[in-house]
Amino acid sequence: MTSTTSTGTGAATTSLIQDVAFVGQLMESLSVPVFVLDTDARVRIWNRACERLTGVPAAEVLGTGKHWQSFYEQQRPTLADQVLRNRRDEGAAAAARRTLGAGDERCPLALSLESWCDMPRAGRRRYLAADASPIYDAGGQLSAVVETLRDLTDEKMAQVALEQLATRDGLTGLANRRCFDDTLHAEWSRALRQMQPLSLLMVDVDNFKAYNDAHGHLGGDECLKRVARAVASEMRANDLVARYGGEEFAVILPNQSLKGAAIVAERIRVRVELLQLPCRFAPGHVTVSIGAATALAGADNHASQLVAIADAALYRAKHLGRNRISLPMSEAA
Repeated sequence: MTSTTSTGTGAATTSLIQDVAFVGQLMESLSVPVFVLDTDARVRIWNRACERLTGVPAAEVLGTGKHWQSFYEQQRPTLADQVLRNRRDEGAAAAARRTLGAGDERCPLALSLESWCDMPRAGRRRYLAADASPIYDAGGQLSAVVETLRDLTDEKMAQVALEQLATRDGLTGLANRRCFDDTLHAEWSRALRQMQPLSLLMVDVDNFKAYNDAHGHLGGDECLKRVARAVASEMRANDLVARYGGEEFAVILPNQSLKGAAIVAERIRVRVELLQLPCRFAPGHVTVSIGAATALAGADNHASQLVAIADAALYRAKHLGRNRISLPMSEAA
């Protein structure tokens, strides 16, 4: 009888060892990066695909809690760590519910996340999609957490490039007209909510058609790029400069008074003049004319009126001789 029991126990142990070995071999054969943490947040499995992704050999992390160093410069939990934390929190909450006589309802414990990771050993930042799930034993107790990873860096960079194409001017790198329109609408709504002024500058390169004819399209393009950099150099972090169209630029100045906008406009005018871009068709250098406008957002006016007022001021600057700034007529008077 004893012999039979021992034989049965031995067979079960052998089967368990074989099962564990099979799982290990399966994990190693996967092309998907996978690592497994035990309930003490120590690494139990770190497959070859995970080695290739992180640049960290399994021998360095197995049995340790240093797996985070493969993904981040500063210590922070991985998604698998978060599942463990959530499980502990849920366990404490379940105990409290039992004490109060409430039901022991489980919350979903699997987590998914996409984020940039530093990847210190790999020497390059990667955009990873992670999925972490708990593993329970036959008795329903948490025994481990498995995390799988997907490198989505190429897809993320392609998405960023497409978004830039949709919002950036291809020549100057500034925001394009579509981005300007969207931003002006958003800033107008915010100014309305916060009862703050919103200023706008319309900046136009003087005599650009003649410049383009004299210097050719390549010369004209270079002129626009240098003017764009000059304008952008005078912006605050929350300002927006956009290529409005052709040789015209627009600058959105949130929470800026007309006086402040005039100061910014003058700095832009001087900055462009200091570029000393020569003109073949006339003495002097490339200059800009600027129209400024400010409005306090309200129900009785609209963002399009701000553009119209700044455009009218720009036209006056051109009419008065160029290379100058102009304010709305009511303010100029």
